[in-house]
Amino acid sequence: MFKSFNGFALVDAYHKMRHEYKYRPGRVLKKCIEAVIVLIVTLVFWNMPTTAFGIEGLTVVQQRIIAIFAFATLMWIMEVVSSWATSVAIIGLMLLFCSDSGIKPFCNPDEVGPLLSYKGVMACFADPVIMLFIGGFILAIAATKTGLDAQLAKVLLVPFGKKSNNVLLGFLLITGLFSMFVSNTATAAMMLTFLTPVFRQLPPEGKGRIALALSIPIAANLGGMGTPIGTPPNTIALKYLNDPDGLNLGIGFGQWMLIMVPLVFILLFLAWILLRKMFPFTQKTIELSIEGGMKKGVHSKIVIVTFIVTVLLWLLDSVTGINSYTVALIPFLVFAVTGVITRQDLEEINWSVIWMVAGGFALGYGLNQSGLAELAVESIPFGEFSPMLILILSGLICYTLSNFISNSATAALLMPILVVVCAAMGDKLDAIGGTSTILVGVAIAASSAMVLPISTPPNALAYATNLVEQRDMARIGLIIGILSIVLGYGVLYLIGNLHII
Repeated sequence: MFKSFNGFALVDAYHKMRHEYKYRPGRVLKKCIEAVIVLIVTLVFWNMPTTAFGIEGLTVVQQRIIAIFAFATLMWIMEVVSSWATSVAIIGLMLLFCSDSGIKPFCNPDEVGPLLSYKGVMACFADPVIMLFIGGFILAIAATKTGLDAQLAKVLLVPFGKKSNNVLLGFLLITGLFSMFVSNTATAAMMLTFLTPVFRQLPPEGKGRIALALSIPIAANLGGMGTPIGTPPNTIALKYLNDPDGLNLGIGFGQWMLIMVPLVFILLFLAWILLRKMFPFTQKTIELSIEGGMKKGVHSKIVIVTFIVTVLLWLLDSVTGINSYTVALIPFLVFAVTGVITRQDLEEINWSVIWMVAGGFALGYGLNQSGLAELAVESIPFGEFSPMLILILSGLICYTLSNFISNSATAALLMPILVVVCAAMGDKLDAIGGTSTILVGVAIAASSAMVLPISTPPNALAYATNLVEQRDMARIGLIIGILSIVLGYGVLYLIGNLHII
């Protein structure tokens, strides 16, 4: 996490609380039992006769990938260890037991079937989408380091005036906007810090405090939908949609924003109406006082110019011919050469998220390159499935899981499976807008999951203020989540049938 931005202490306290909760004595015993369950299930899948799977022509390598997939599913759902640690285990198991650089007695191609390329497995960590992640993190670090984020918050909140309801709208819109380019955790922590002086002005017995405290996680969660770098599920969906060896739809950064940004602002406006109705202000005016601002110097000017140029290049990728992945490295290059970003700053990149996503990509790589996906398509009658059933089930499963486990883990788990299913269904999906409706829909469902304090870090941070009760968060989170999914899928259906993407 970024140590230089407003609210770091809040995030730090949150992570310490999570660590203490995970490793208290009772939880350790529970985790050990869960680990044994995962091990048993994995070994059963690993050692079953290949004929037991009902997939004709299944090789031992493919069977091992099924076992690794089962391992990943249980580890991510039960959270036996951190999500990124599970991803590292996925990559390690594939390299050791399924690749052409694996343990010799276990990796004889004459006995176990065609092996995966070890270079291909390792390349999952250098996928272009990973570069997009790193570029986004670098932009965020530079913005917080130079105070650009605080300065923007101060400037952008001024037009909303002093009326309480307008200030609430301001915090929703600005938080949502920031979350499109900065980690939603960092955004939520910063904006909650800005709320501290506002809370002092509001009467303790009023509900306005609750509305403001809830506005931050709601906006941070919804805002992430707006750009491919806003939240990991978006980038995971984009990876599979644009995969040259797969769907190859060529969806650009600008295309994504053209569709998703209007949706985000509509949802934020609806959230504003709901918060006003459910938690009305008793005090009609608020004096905003935000500390901090842009630091003076050459580095600040470099960051501003680079930020503007990068966003413009992302939006105009279809005009310039420079794809979003290449553009993401431009700020890295500029900030490294000019000294805006130092070696110490690189340590603040959220490498755990990158490893988490890379593990998901490795699963997808294993399914496709081993031929398992093709076998599954031939063996399971996906083509007979109802497109609407797949649409509803994928969204419902993603939404449910994302309320309890990392939305990155949920997306990494579901996307490779859905790509196989969608490929097998072919033209039948045209009735609901095509494959993009399913995959982008899953990304929307993941961001819409905000019912519990544990659902997302922004929720946990808002709950930690002690101004929000769990029932209030669950009530507003459920309503906005359902609205988000319904409107999101509606938009995707419409643009799919109009062949916009």
